[in-house]
Amino acid sequence: MDRLDTLEAYSIYILREAYKKLGKLGMLWSIGKDSTVLLWLTLKAFFGHCPFPLIHIDTTYKIPEMIKYRDKIAKEYKLDLIVHKNEDALSQGMGPQHGRLVCCKALKTEALQQVIDKYEFEGLIVGIRRDEEGSRSKERIFSERNKDLEWDYTNQPPELWDQFKTDFPKGNHIRVHPILHWNEIDIWEYIKRENIPIIDLYFSQDGKRYRSLGCAPCTSKIDSNASTIDEIIEELKNTNISERAGRAQDQEDAYAMQKLRKDGYM
Repeated sequence: MDRLDTLEAYSIYILREAYKKLGKLGMLWSIGKDSTVLLWLTLKAFFGHCPFPLIHIDTTYKIPEMIKYRDKIAKEYKLDLIVHKNEDALSQGMGPQHGRLVCCKALKTEALQQVIDKYEFEGLIVGIRRDEEGSRSKERIFSERNKDLEWDYTNQPPELWDQFKTDFPKGNHIRVHPILHWNEIDIWEYIKRENIPIIDLYFSQDGKRYRSLGCAPCTSKIDSNASTIDEIIEELKNTNISERAGRAQDQEDAYAMQKLRKDGYM
């Protein structure tokens, strides 16, 4: 087995363990490259079928092409897709003008809480990676959140010999991270190998491309001439700029993402 085979096999093992041992599951789909790879792995794990609904938290500020891509793929793959908005916050005018961390909490974290409560999910499958950002490097593969979505990153069990904690108090839920051990180049090499359909916002047009996708007012393109997967991989091998450098909420303060994630951000 080569590296991609090993990564794929371990992710499929995690997905099947979660399906076997946890209760009602949902899978977050941000439409980005990582969660789309996760969807692909899930279809492989369950023989072409996704046995749980996908959840898209729609802030209404997403880049318009993302919504078109979401609806196209959902139709082609006949996905059970839950699209949810925090309508109360939106009706009160919530947006990035109130502060990016305030907006993220209202339109993403609180919206996610509403989905969990409404559908009574006991587990969420999430496509994050350790190398994306500092607070995500502290994550476990099976990571508990309390009834208020809070994450106690100072008190997490070790996951030795692939032994995962799957018992938790009623009302809490588990975040499952099947691609936590992948890095950004792994993702692109796997997309290339598997010929996974990916949104074209990642590919350069007029010397600019997105490296990470999010809400339009808070996500910037990077300077890049990489218009193919091979060119993106080569670019990543020669850059020292972080993947989320274009995500404005990360720049609010040094611990912005850790604060958001502690309170339940995905």
